[in-house]
Amino acid sequence: MASHATGDGSIPSRDAEKRGLKRIMTMGGAYGTRNYTVKDLRDLKGKSILTETVPFSVEEAMAAEEAGIDTMKVRFDPNNPDLAISIRRAAPNTFMAFSVPLVAAASEVEAVRLAYKAMKIGADAIMCQWSPRFISAATEAGVPVQGHAGLVPRRSTWTGGLKAVGKTIDEALWIYNQIKEFENVGAYAVEVEVIPEELLIEISKRTKLLTSSIGAGRGGDIQFLFAEDILGNNPPPYPRHSKQYRQLYKMKEKMQLERVAGFKEFIKDVKTGNFPKTEHVIRASSGLIESFVKALDTEK
Repeated sequence: MASHATGDGSIPSRDAEKRGLKRIMTMGGAYGTRNYTVKDLRDLKGKSILTETVPFSVEEAMAAEEAGIDTMKVRFDPNNPDLAISIRRAAPNTFMAFSVPLVAAASEVEAVRLAYKAMKIGADAIMCQWSPRFISAATEAGVPVQGHAGLVPRRSTWTGGLKAVGKTIDEALWIYNQIKEFENVGAYAVEVEVIPEELLIEISKRTKLLTSSIGAGRGGDIQFLFAEDILGNNPPPYPRHSKQYRQLYKMKEKMQLERVAGFKEFIKDVKTGNFPKTEHVIRASSGLIESFVKALDTEK
């Protein structure tokens, strides 16, 4: 059994515990180490605010783990799981929930099968936009599930588009009841997106679920931002709820200008005869060319 953390399939050393890591076995049967288990996370509810991000590259995942991000979500494409697998390997000690596609499961059986595919390659949980019925099927199969409430972009036609939800009493009660449904069918957490801060504060008090806040203020048990927002991978405009701690897009723009400049200088050198120079070429040994020409002339 290959290990996502040790790489050799062996049970992790007890020294892992001294480093604050838990020794685990994934549902796929691989040994590993994690900073948290589901039990740990649930025990921390109301005691500590955790951090969460979604890395989109191996480099981002490695940086997030090194920095000490508590948990990660990873986009999981069941037809092309290579990126999820690479990110799992890049941050082997961090608790990860694989985000499964909404439209990839059309029945409870398919939901369980999709969840198992994610768990088999190293997910510690799944994150989904499924109905309570599908979530129930997955949790009954032993899969830790994080639901999604508030603004769910892929379901936003039902809430009036990509905008804040929960600003009326009907919407507020609908969000609360949905979260309680997730709780009742066995979910361990729920991502709560773009609702009033005060509403999430009250909801968090009234649910056993870990609440992951993105655009929902300080009322959640977890503060969640996408890596691309934290790092400023893209130029403005930015989501209102996000904060850019770096502006990597400016570095990318500078790198692109440098690429263009490099190509232009290469073209100029070639056109003006400045490349290649003596130091860039291989010189023929004495007499080689004369012998080469003579051999060709003889063949004629």
